[in-house]
Amino acid sequence: MKVILFGASGMVGQGVLHTCLEDSRVDKVLVVTRQLLDISSPKVEQMVRQDFLDWSDVEDRFAGFDTCLFCLGVSSLGMDEARYRAVTYDITLAVALMLERVGSLRTFVYVSGASTNANGRQMWARVKGETENALLLLPFPQIYCFRPGYIQPMHGVQSKTGWYNAIYTVVGWMYPMLRTLAPKYVITTDEIGRAMIGVSERGFPRGILESVDIRDAAKV
Repeated sequence: MKVILFGASGMVGQGVLHTCLEDSRVDKVLVVTRQLLDISSPKVEQMVRQDFLDWSDVEDRFAGFDTCLFCLGVSSLGMDEARYRAVTYDITLAVALMLERVGSLRTFVYVSGASTNANGRQMWARVKGETENALLLLPFPQIYCFRPGYIQPMHGVQSKTGWYNAIYTVVGWMYPMLRTLAPKYVITTDEIGRAMIGVSERGFPRGILESVDIRDAAKV
């Protein structure tokens, strides 16, 4: 399986990349990022890119890949709707439409979030919901939107947001209890990575996956 990965510098993307490098089903990973990452693996090719809206000059580099794992995203805290939409909706659709034109992609997996709702009251939930709806209309053979709740980072993976890491440090020791008390809302970065590879390889009955579905899809 040849994978395109967006968002490899973020917490979810770091976890997904770790899973891809460990999984024998993945032969190659094209990591698309704004700055070169410290990665040493024969599986990895990096594309450093500043313009995430116009891909016309590099479309040919995406030919021959099987699946796109789109983990790129930002927190809505402190952002107005226009700025958040530019990152969350505009970039995601620009990438997806480019990959549709290239034509080789079989699967597109988008990391959304629990409580996403295009008709919801919260700005972030509406924008992510509209992004999901737009993606699900595209003619890829397989499109999946992952809606994880609480995500426990594994293998030393860290968020780019410092206070998030503080929360994960405090909550981390409670993770086994959270997993028992709220299994529908708790997932690990490992499970997200395995689930992404799983749905790319085997498919899944639903296009929108909540945490319990992600856990099912992660089972080998």
